[in-house]
This record gives sequence, structure tokens and C-alpha cells, in this order.
Amino acid sequence: MRVFKFGGASVKDANGIRNLVKVLEETGHQNTFLVVSAMGKMTNAMEAVVKAYFDKRVGLKNAFEEVVLYHQTILEDLFEDKKHPVYEKVALLFEEVQGFLAWNKSPNYSFVYDQVVGYGELLSTTIVSMYLNEVGIKNFWMDIRDFIKTDDNYRDGRVNWEKTQQLISEGVEKNKLYITQGFLASNDNNFTTTLGREGSDYTAAILAYCLNANSVTIWKDVPGVLNADPRYFEETSLLNKISYREAIELAFYGASVIHPKTLQPLQRKEIPLHVKSFINPRDAGTTVGKGIKIEPEIPCFIVKKNQVLMKLSSLDFSFIVEDSIGDLFKLLHDYRMKVDLIQNSAISFSVCVDNKFNRLNDLLDQLSGKFKVVCHEDVSLYTIRHFNKDAIKSLQNGRDVLIEQRGKETLQIVVKQ
Repeated sequence: MRVFKFGGASVKDANGIRNLVKVLEETGHQNTFLVVSAMGKMTNAMEAVVKAYFDKRVGLKNAFEEVVLYHQTILEDLFEDKKHPVYEKVALLFEEVQGFLAWNKSPNYSFVYDQVVGYGELLSTTIVSMYLNEVGIKNFWMDIRDFIKTDDNYRDGRVNWEKTQQLISEGVEKNKLYITQGFLASNDNNFTTTLGREGSDYTAAILAYCLNANSVTIWKDVPGVLNADPRYFEETSLLNKISYREAIELAFYGASVIHPKTLQPLQRKEIPLHVKSFINPRDAGTTVGKGIKIEPEIPCFIVKKNQVLMKLSSLDFSFIVEDSIGDLFKLLHDYRMKVDLIQNSAISFSVCVDNKFNRLNDLLDQLSGKFKVVCHEDVSLYTIRHFNKDAIKSLQNGRDVLIEQRGKETLQIVVKQ
């Protein structure tokens, strides 16, 4: 089989769903597994519902009505007959969400998050599946929660590969078109779990691994994997081919196209990954595979903004050695700081971190008792893979460089924004 993953941008409105049909008509759709995300920004909208629920229900009604109206608009554009069964199915899904929020007693935010937010995918796949049937593309809707099993780690479930493999092997027939949800799974008690952000790509990889699929294709609104994010760099080029390792390296440094978690199961079975445009489905896009040299061989630029650079030095000019570095990393872990770059000398230690959980001030309070701390907030971390002189010059030009680190293939600089 082959696995196709369509993200939220590809099904953000009725025209997007019609375009999905065109993609299937051009590529064929037998023996295919469709993994579909929540529509547009619906994951964010469902998160707003959860937040309102915990904020003593302030704004809950409005947040939920926004979700209902969004899907209702798409339904009315796709299905003119208001008696079409899809309306009843969608209404039942909304009733399930409201029912859960009414009877739930758990104060566990992550548990509630998974039970609610996942309805974005259940709604999108229900609508897409019934529209495909409406236009003559017969498909089988599947609840992925019955097939991918995880532990109880809500919002970042760890896959039970043995159970998942067995359920998928027994439950999926070949030569059919299936449609299912990305991002979702369930635990042994059949409560919904989620696979973390970018989890829909991971779902596609899990299915491909368990089905020994021929390929996975991620359909996006860009031509494929680019050598730089066009939001931040004026000139970008398509990477025709890259290796699994190169893709993991790019993701590690912050490129957002493919998550490393997605690549790992594909790499184990050497299943090629294609990243293609749902706007121009006949274009080749990017292929990620085993031992493929990067093509073309050009510098790849990655930027992570709103980072924090801390420069620590010992108060008494003593060496910063293993014990003190170990203590530092424990603190960074305890305060949930993602480390993106480190550099140390005999009496100083510099670290660039992502403060996404807003624990910086608490961390600085702990550090200031042991070290002299100089902290630069709102800095940008630039990474160049396969750098050359021109690439370095283009980044350094006119910028206040706070730190630079260079390896054989990778250069990183931290600059003031």
C-alpha cells in the first residue's frame, strides 16, 4: 500500500476538499491509506475550547460555537441537501464533545485536552470521507484509535508497537481506499491519546511501517522541502533529494517540514518519503530515502527566533567542569528548557535555549546563586547546513553576532534580532 497524508492547510475549506479529490483522481486511489488532519486551524480552535473549559468556563460557549460554525460552513458548501446523512454524523460528534465536557470530573488538563482536541480530526475525516463517497470515490472510514495503541502519556503518547502492528495487520485489507485521522491513538482503557504536535505525519509513518507500505507522501502547500523557510529568506530552492539522516539533521536544528519522529520508523524499513505540493500534484517534489546525497548541494538555512542566550561564568574563577555542567543540565531539564546550542571554556559556559514554557525567570533565580549570569533574550539562532563563504557572509552581514560555532558541515550563530 501507499500512505498519503493531507494536512490542515489542504482541507481548510470546501475548495481544499474538492482539490483533494483532484489529487486522488490524478494519482489514483486504490490500495491507498489517507491520513487527514483537522481542518485549517481547528486544532488551535479546539485548544481554545479546552482553555475556556478550565478557565471556569469563561468563553466556552463562544469558543465551541466558533468550531461548529466553521464546519457548518464547509458542510453547506459541499452538501446542498440538508438531509444528507453527513449532517447527522457531524451533529453527533459535536454532541459527544459537549457530553464529555458536561460529565467530566478529571482535573487533568492533558487528559481533557486529548479527549476534546482530537475531535478536529474526527470531524474532518467524517466530512472528507462522505464527500468522497458523494463524488463516486468509494472509501472506508476508519477510527485510528482502534488501531494505534499507546501508553497513558496524554498529549505525547508512546506507541505500543507490538499491539499496534497486530491490530493494523488484522484490520486492514489491501486494494481499498481507507481514510483515517492523524494525531490520534488510544490507551488500554480506550481513552483517546494524542501523538504530540506534528502527530499526523507520525501517524502516516506508523501505518506505513505496520503495512510495509511502498511509500509515504506528505501533501503540503509548498513544492517540497526547501533549503530555507520562505517566510524568513528571500531566495529559496527546492531540494530534490535528501537522505533520512539529512532530514533528521535539518529537523533537529529547527526545520519544520518533517518531524524526526516521523522519519525513524520509515528509516527502519527504508520506506521512501515524498513531500509534494497538493496544488501541483504532478510535480516531483522532494524524496527522502536511504543514502541519497543532498541534491542540489547547496547551503540550507534554518532560523529559530525568540531564543534565549545565557552566558554563565564561575563566581570565584574556578573551572566549570563535569560536576557543575551536570548540575546545569539538570536545572535546564527541570525547567523544561530545550537546549539548541552549547559552548564552554575553562571558566564560562554559554547555552542557547528555547523558553517555550516560560520558566526562564525561575531558572535565572536558581542560577544566579551559583554563577555570574549574562542573559540575552529575544535572540535568533541561525543554522547553516553545508555552509560556504557566501552563505556565512549573507547571515553575518550587518548583524550583531553574540556567539558562533562551526563544525565540518554545520555553522551556527546567535544574533540579536
